[in-house]
Amino acid sequence: MTLQDTTRPLLPSILSIPSATSVVHHSSQSILLSFMMKFTNYLLTTASLASSVLAVPAPRTGLEDRLRTRSLQRQSHPLAPLPLDTSTKEESRLLEPDENITHVTYSSNWAGAVREQPPPQGTYSAVSATFRVPEPTAQGGSGTQAGSAWVGIDGDTYSNAILQTGVDFYVENGQTYNDAWYEWYPDYAYDFDLDVSTGDTIVARVEAISPSQGVATIENISTGKKATQTIKAPAATATLAGQNADWIVEDFQSGDSMVDLAGFGEISFWGVQAQGGGSTWGVDDATIVELKQGNQVLTDVDVQSDSAFTVSYTS
Repeated sequence: MTLQDTTRPLLPSILSIPSATSVVHHSSQSILLSFMMKFTNYLLTTASLASSVLAVPAPRTGLEDRLRTRSLQRQSHPLAPLPLDTSTKEESRLLEPDENITHVTYSSNWAGAVREQPPPQGTYSAVSATFRVPEPTAQGGSGTQAGSAWVGIDGDTYSNAILQTGVDFYVENGQTYNDAWYEWYPDYAYDFDLDVSTGDTIVARVEAISPSQGVATIENISTGKKATQTIKAPAATATLAGQNADWIVEDFQSGDSMVDLAGFGEISFWGVQAQGGGSTWGVDDATIVELKQGNQVLTDVDVQSDSAFTVSYTS
């Protein structure tokens, strides 16, 4: 047996009876190992905290917080028609047979264009348009003022349901905010997870897959982002009839009352389309809706072509 062989049986004994030097050495190793483990944990914890800090979104403004709370009760409503006031020159002229304005009505909450009759060969299955998000301005008073631009199916002559999608615009103390949303009335509106800013170009589209199911899409052309949501009718009594196609600026409701309408300058709709009965329709034969509150008409709708019109705030 070689020397190397004879030393092997002695190794367990040597290991089992450590010398003072060995004890110190192993103690140092233990301390070093403990320190390294604690340092590693410290680095991991620090990295985790750093990543958490980086992941925290920028704090929302007070206005944004309030509006997100309010959005839980945000709701569009069907067109609320108003009778013509024949005591005023502006409205009485609409009854004159020689006037070239035969499809105008007044509403306390809508302004824009509505196709009130379905296509000859069917019902409306999709409605779309492009518009630019306006810069809202406060119209006296205090508190939050707002408005909305959207497209939808039904809600005029058929008021049991509206499938709709659009963008709200808010102003408070000079601060503005926007959110994109979808809604199947009579349910409340729900926000898309999509950033929208003043001046952004938006394509809004709703499509009825069936009377009880539809798809809402908002595409922000300015950012290249898009959000889509499949929606179901909130009740058996709230199915679509496809009788109306809507392109609307609205003074919507929050909770039990309508919001104070903000000034919005001019909102242009273009690429206006409604699909139904195997054809595509525009606003040439649509009813023009002007928004009137109290004795004041607040909007002026101007149709430029079958696929384009503007809604101007006139107050």
